[in-house]
Amino acid sequence: MKKIVSPKKAASLIKPDSSLMIGGFLRCGSPYKVIDEIVKNRTDGLTLIANDTSLPDCDRGRLIGNHLVKKAIVTHIGTNPETVRQMNAGELEVDLVPMGTLVEKIRCAGAGLGGFLTPTGIGTVVEQGHDVVEIEGKKYLLETPLKADFAIIYATKADRFGNAFLDGTTRNFNTVMATAAQTVILEPEELSDTPLDPAIITIPGIFADYIAFEEEQ
Repeated sequence: MKKIVSPKKAASLIKPDSSLMIGGFLRCGSPYKVIDEIVKNRTDGLTLIANDTSLPDCDRGRLIGNHLVKKAIVTHIGTNPETVRQMNAGELEVDLVPMGTLVEKIRCAGAGLGGFLTPTGIGTVVEQGHDVVEIEGKKYLLETPLKADFAIIYATKADRFGNAFLDGTTRNFNTVMATAAQTVILEPEELSDTPLDPAIITIPGIFADYIAFEEEQ
């Protein structure tokens, strides 16, 4: 059985200056309850690792709007004007990473790999600061693993062992991020008293440390 805590308790585990992975794509598959509690706690200095910074008043966007993020490692910021404003004002460091590269960097961390080679970014600003490796006359960037102190993972449904089912596109980034953080907090919409059917499990319970649900025990 996994430790079941309230979203408020789960958020209290995340300390200032932590690195934090948050799954989802815009509002789809985002764990908003724990995020709301982080905002209430005013936990700042965070390094946010996510696909995007969402919309101004939604989930990850609320972390930006409340100035709780010092650095965002994301694939795009165009849907949140406040992210753009803070970046241009020098209030927020933004590291824009190609989407496939970001996913693979996280996957490498979860798999214990030392990195990977990709041609994506060669000859662009993405190449800056990277080692370039040439193989059979073709150039590649060496991308290193990306891990985090915490990951907040959405689930459509979970059981008390931490096994999770994620429906459809809610899987975006959640599945890979669950493998790449020191502490993983699962936020399910529904908590089952009986074990999930192994055939539908999207994220095995071995990756979850806490389940953030309304009850606490």
